[in-house]
Amino acid sequence: MKILGLDYGDRRIGAAVSDAFGWTAQGLEVIERRKEGTELDRIAALVREHHIEEVVVGLPKNMNGTIGPRGELCIAFAEELRALLQLPVHLWDERLTTVSAHRTLIEADVSRKKRKGVVDKMAASLILQNYLDSKSQR
Repeated sequence: MKILGLDYGDRRIGAAVSDAFGWTAQGLEVIERRKEGTELDRIAALVREHHIEEVVVGLPKNMNGTIGPRGELCIAFAEELRALLQLPVHLWDERLTTVSAHRTLIEADVSRKKRKGVVDKMAASLILQNYLDSKSQR
């Protein structure tokens, strides 16, 4: 069963996909949010192209575990996806995934300009991999 992982942001949405066994996540692309609604069309296309059966959306929580305004936007986005795709959409705690993605890219000596283009995709991969790891431990 393939799962799509999304890192939802104001300007970009990082996308990652699992392998067919649900063991590993790999970055797919970064969806630019230029015109309202076009990102939903692209996500629906990815679901069809990759035969996705579930979606995981990163939920940014505050460090104390509460959900702030950014988290509320992600919850609304997840509900919109659920209605559009008619698939299970899970919210997954994404605290520090973008920070971790930035650190990894800096350690790999990726330039600031190139980091900007891949950090969201990498964060989506981390969100999805964490979700997959938690499922395999059950």
